Amino acid sequence: MARLKELYRKEIIPALREKFGYRNIMEIPRIEKITVNIGLGEAIQNVKALETAAQDLAMIVGQKPVITKAKKSIATFKLRKGMSIGCVVSLRKDRMYEFMDRFVNVAIPRIRDFRGISPKSFDGRGNFSMGIKEQFIFPEIDYDKIDKVRGMNITIVTTAKTDDEARELLRLLGVPFRN
Repeated sequence: MARLKELYRKEIIPALREKFGYRNIMEIPRIEKITVNIGLGEAIQNVKALETAAQDLAMIVGQKPVITKAKKSIATFKLRKGMSIGCVVSLRKDRMYEFMDRFVNVAIPRIRDFRGISPKSFDGRGNFSMGIKEQFIFPEIDYDKIDKVRGMNITIVTTAKTDDEARELLRLLGVPFRN
């Protein structure tokens, strides 16, 4: 079992139950899935960039990404409907907890000039999104083999009803929020 999942069951559930006064165990917020997305506008001219981004994403999360296609044509960007423009991975269950553990304890401390994650990045329904500017904060990526620095979006979907509940859940899981 993942270390973070065990921590959630033994320590976080009782802490959330005490703070918010949940009566039923199914009311307690939990992480449903984590989505990691890389959007590549440069993939219109350079298809090889999409392949390397997908390989990097697969190494980071340990799961093969799905290539995303354009939904509609945009003439000013020379984009046609159906062109490949990014890749995405949805993590659930044990892989999700393993990724979250590595992200919080290994990758976030490696971010340059890091002063904490903004606590305002919630959507009003308990889901948290953040962007990363460099993929080499993850130890799985070899710095010497990077052809270009790419960013990614990480979305954490929770079952929390409010942002405060989700913020507390993520804080207890170890996410370093700014004060």
